[in-house]
Amino acid sequence: MSGVGPISQDWEPVVIRKKAPNAAAKKDQKVVNAARRSGADIETIKKSNAGTNKAASSSTSLNTRKLDEETENLTHDRVPTELKKAIMQARMDKKLTQSQLAQLINEKPQIIQEYESGKAIPNQQIIGKLERALGVKLRGKK
Repeated sequence: MSGVGPISQDWEPVVIRKKAPNAAAKKDQKVVNAARRSGADIETIKKSNAGTNKAASSSTSLNTRKLDEETENLTHDRVPTELKKAIMQARMDKKLTQSQLAQLINEKPQIIQEYESGKAIPNQQIIGKLERALGVKLRGKK
């Protein structure tokens, strides 16, 4: 090896670095404090639904403003007096209790009670079940 000349490297140096920090590491308290000490700008953003258990779909709808501007008192439709009397009369003719009728149509007794008291919101499927179970026509012209 003597007499060959100066020794030289014919390869490039390799630099090994850590991966860039991910989003969770950037939010780490130590990293934030280090950035504050170094004088870097820190931006804090408050998310509106952070920490709540509400789905995005359960938030208020686009019609909220329209409902707020509405001056009229809006209520749900209730069972008409003729319908509740017809249900009670047909049930009495069949000699059924409210709970027996509810069992016949596979609904809770509370549903029958609400229909007969006029507090229920009319549901055409339930009215149809009542018509079949009682054998009377409750909807339309009599």
